[in-house]
Amino acid sequence: MKASEEWSKFAKTYDPVKVGSIDGTDTEPHDKAVVRAINSEYRPNKFVKGRPENTIFISNLNPKTTKDIVRDYFSKYGVIKRFRLVRDIVTGFSKGYAFVEYEKESDAEEAYRRAYKTELDGKNIFVDFECERLLQGWKPRRLGGGFGGRKESGQIRFGCRDRPYRKPIPLELKEQEEKHLRSYSRDRNNWRASSHSKGQYRSRDEKNGHKKH
Repeated sequence: MKASEEWSKFAKTYDPVKVGSIDGTDTEPHDKAVVRAINSEYRPNKFVKGRPENTIFISNLNPKTTKDIVRDYFSKYGVIKRFRLVRDIVTGFSKGYAFVEYEKESDAEEAYRRAYKTELDGKNIFVDFECERLLQGWKPRRLGGGFGGRKESGQIRFGCRDRPYRKPIPLELKEQEEKHLRSYSRDRNNWRASSHSKGQYRSRDEKNGHKKH
């Protein structure tokens, strides 16, 4: 199967090399975070309940934001089935992130689209789907994983959502485009040279008193 046939707009499995790629076709790591993610080991929490397709992940929460505030804020997108505000096991304080499972998958998608970067208790919150169980091979942010903020940059940027890959340009089309640009540049240079020569002759004629009428 050709690489163009295997191409997918979104990630189907989590591959740190492809996640940091502009079009998902890279085969070698080009970022230290990518290497760290490749070499790390991570096992998803097998005790997590609920459907991952219906679950969203929320982070960058204000440490003072209570679970009731978060629940009330996200209940406007649909009926919540499960909710968990993650706390430090020692201090009991909020770690700034939570998981919300909705009754319907469409409600999770609505929260994903509308709640991202909205303000809650003075913080612009981050909202994404729960990738841990959705994508095989998922590596979290702390291990060098996560999604890239800008695939155009070709670098991993922590704390961002999956974005569509830019579709690869077929080699033959790229060669045609480069040929067209070379031809355009050559024609433009010829036109400039021609215009410059005509201007020189015109100036010479005007100096000799041979103006055109």
